[in-house]
Amino acid sequence: MPEGHTIHRLAQDYAERFSGRTVRVTSPQGKFSDAAALLDRTELTATEAHGKHLFLGFRDGDWVHIHLGLFGKVGFGDAPAPPPADTVRLRLADDTSYVDLRGPTTCALITDAEKRAVHDRLGPDPLRADADPGAAYRRISRSRTTIAALLMDQKIVAGVGNVYRAEVLFRHGIDPYRAGRDITPAEWDAIWADLAALMREGVRNNRIDTVRPEHTPEAMGRPPRVDDHGGEVYVYRRANLPCHVCGGGISTADLAARNLFWCPACQKR
Repeated sequence: MPEGHTIHRLAQDYAERFSGRTVRVTSPQGKFSDAAALLDRTELTATEAHGKHLFLGFRDGDWVHIHLGLFGKVGFGDAPAPPPADTVRLRLADDTSYVDLRGPTTCALITDAEKRAVHDRLGPDPLRADADPGAAYRRISRSRTTIAALLMDQKIVAGVGNVYRAEVLFRHGIDPYRAGRDITPAEWDAIWADLAALMREGVRNNRIDTVRPEHTPEAMGRPPRVDDHGGEVYVYRRANLPCHVCGGGISTADLAARNLFWCPACQKR
């Protein structure tokens, strides 16, 4: 599932291609046809992301709410648009560009009030200017749940996925099994600031890189990481490989139905 930086990047990409333009809105697959007909030949007025949720604004109060889930894909291209595949849930197109959405968990036309309800059930997003990290910490500091699980709870922190969760805990030497209530205010402030910085880099580069300059392949004289997800990381999907910092083996375990990765030597309890 895409992490929050990907959704913020998509919001930027939609805006760069279509903001302020009158667009053709269609649903070749048919599952969004009625809503597409209402929006067809209207102006895209806003794009917004909150965590893993994308919002496309039309007119004064119509929003397309998109959640990619595990299988959703977005593909941009230049005009002329080719004939759409019958798997395309939503296509936006004008005389310069098109974009196809396939396989999302959610693609729905919603009102301002319904959009606000989505925001209200989400935690603060490190990439949003209105984020309140204190709101997240108030919940974390009262919880006996592991910090690794809390970071993945979108009601507590929106947009953090498996990669950022594993990497930020490693970067701060925090054992993923520590209870939230054992995280100090100073540790939380550092975690939040690091998440915001790493995720902003993710938006800029459209990939996740978390290693510090002294641990890059060039600095260490090691081969670059080869992985479908791309990017240089410390522990994510590096089970049983040597830690870039201490040389010990990276561990993995199942936590809340997701694979957890950490270095037991660098992240002591």
